[in-house]
Amino acid sequence: MDYTSNPNNWFHGNKVRLAAAIQQDAQTLAGYTEDYEYLRNLDTDYAVPQTVQENEPKSARMDHGVEFMLRTIDEDRLIGFVALHSIEWNNQSARLAIGIGKAKDRNKGYGSDALQLILRYAFYELNLNRVSLDVISYNEIAYHAYKKAGFVEEGRMRQAVLRGGQKYDRILMGLLREEWEACQPS
Repeated sequence: MDYTSNPNNWFHGNKVRLAAAIQQDAQTLAGYTEDYEYLRNLDTDYAVPQTVQENEPKSARMDHGVEFMLRTIDEDRLIGFVALHSIEWNNQSARLAIGIGKAKDRNKGYGSDALQLILRYAFYELNLNRVSLDVISYNEIAYHAYKKAGFVEEGRMRQAVLRGGQKYDRILMGLLREEWEACQPS
């Protein structure tokens, strides 16, 4: 899809759309946190289920960031979230976070579609120059999805994540606007 040619479609990809949170989403989001695999891939903090109240909808606009719910195009079903956080306006940079909630929705291209949407939003709507993220080394599927989207490995925090008695690297990745634009279809 040529994401730059139709500005009326900027929140819609081929498989997902970026949406504001609604009240009913809190229950679904809380349910995601009962999945240990979801939590251990999402964050380096210790895994703990969250309550519905902790997942209450908030504005898509946050202090120094934006967050969108991910809904499928075909069924309008909530499958996860994507966020740009820790925005430094003076440096035109942000950090990216994404989560696909249920195992049955992973590895279906939803995350890749969402990455393209949020990167276009970051570079063209927010006028950012750089988006960065980190991924735990055991999360190879996410690592390859980020590489496919154009992210470059910039470094590693060796043995920074301890899970199940094992030590894993935290991989730091970044993408510049010019790199992303060079990968887009003309």
